[in-house]
Amino acid sequence: MTDRTDQTIKALRTGHDELATLVGGFTADDLTHGSGASQWDISQVLSHLGSGAEIGSATLEAALNASGSLGGEFNQGVWARWDAMSPAQRAEAFVHANETLVRRYEGLDAPTREQLRIDLGFLPAPVDVGTAAGMRLNEFAHHTWDVKVAFDPAATLAPEATELLIDQAGMLIGFIGKADNLDGQATIAVQTTSPQRSIGLDVRDAVALVEAPAHPDGVLSTPAEWWLRLVSGRHAAEHTPATVRLTGGTITLDDLRKVFPGY
Repeated sequence: MTDRTDQTIKALRTGHDELATLVGGFTADDLTHGSGASQWDISQVLSHLGSGAEIGSATLEAALNASGSLGGEFNQGVWARWDAMSPAQRAEAFVHANETLVRRYEGLDAPTREQLRIDLGFLPAPVDVGTAAGMRLNEFAHHTWDVKVAFDPAATLAPEATELLIDQAGMLIGFIGKADNLDGQATIAVQTTSPQRSIGLDVRDAVALVEAPAHPDGVLSTPAEWWLRLVSGRHAAEHTPATVRLTGGTITLDDLRKVFPGY
């Protein structure tokens, strides 16, 4: 667990440094440019990431101090304050808040990384540092894509994040996948590259990851980073690599896009 936790914290650092550098070069017009998140401009994505970092830092401190969950009122106050900021203020505050969170993770010694349990407030039980950092990495990587794709239609998820996130894609898939959006049911064999994985996607009464099926209704061959973007709803045709292929004839990529409308 500690090795994976260490790798996750390193990926958070790499991602922060890259996005902070990008944000540092933005103009006022860039900050109000539409993003990959359809209802947010760039500054609103940064506000979401920055407020999340502030809440994450406070949550981590609460775990270290054994003071318990912060409660919903704390979160509401943080969100209200960030919502009231100007685009330029959001950009500046994001860099500071996220640097603080990443540095706090980096400062945890090995026993703490192994033993600490963090109450995130929305899960049934506290989680270890690796899980908490992994959930932050998932959020950070996808919202970084939201920022980057506004200026580069071919943007992809960071490779170091993809390597770590590919094996946790099933954590929330039953919640974010909408089986009712598919006309009928299907089992898809998913074969990813960079890194390579072979898994099954079962869409019936619910959406679930299963063992790779021997007789699937279709075979999805895709870079791992697009598979992660598919599941998170960042899958528009104009942002889909030419290497993505779905064979089988009974289900299409547009069908899969309906199953994962985003969140």
